[in-house]
Amino acid sequence: MAKDSDDMGNEGSVLKAGRVAVASAYCLASIGESIMEIKFTTGASPLGNVLVAATAKGVCVVSLRESDAGAEDYLRARFPKAEVTRDDAALKRALDTVRERIAGRQLDDVLPLDLQGTDFQREVWKQLLAIPAGSTRSYLDVAQAIKRPKATRAVARACGANPVAVVVPCHRVVMSDGSIGGYSGLPGVKKALLAAEGVEYAAAT
Repeated sequence: MAKDSDDMGNEGSVLKAGRVAVASAYCLASIGESIMEIKFTTGASPLGNVLVAATAKGVCVVSLRESDAGAEDYLRARFPKAEVTRDDAALKRALDTVRERIAGRQLDDVLPLDLQGTDFQREVWKQLLAIPAGSTRSYLDVAQAIKRPKATRAVARACGANPVAVVVPCHRVVMSDGSIGGYSGLPGVKKALLAAEGVEYAAAT
């Protein structure tokens, strides 16, 4: 089995790799904590029901799902050992910010983040945060930016495992040939997010 830092195939495999299921359980508590405490809220958006969840350090999950129940199930599956509670008031600003971003507004507003993942994944997600709104990068561009030019498949897997959709803009990563590429969320979301930022594609996955 290939390691994350290796690319055992060409970028033609990235589309499939980018769809790897993202419900992997990040169940370890933060350093110094016996139980991770997560608060969440949900709300409607033009692209589906939005869930925003945060630890004391920052937002750890943004997910677009078909229903509130599906969003909450996703959160609990991803953090099975966490203490998860709903707190709409505490996360109102974060939810409003995410919904504004979905609409292509306030794209420079900063939210504190608590990204739970491997070192490699966090390295990729850091590069995604550096992609300006209205711009795109290829999986190869990201791999080169982290000085692992052969790791395009691993980069695609990290994009697919991104826990903070919209805010960590994995939707801005496309194929080297300019096609839109894969997306682990609901159908049409990637195209819609890009369109809201002024990037148009004829087709979406």
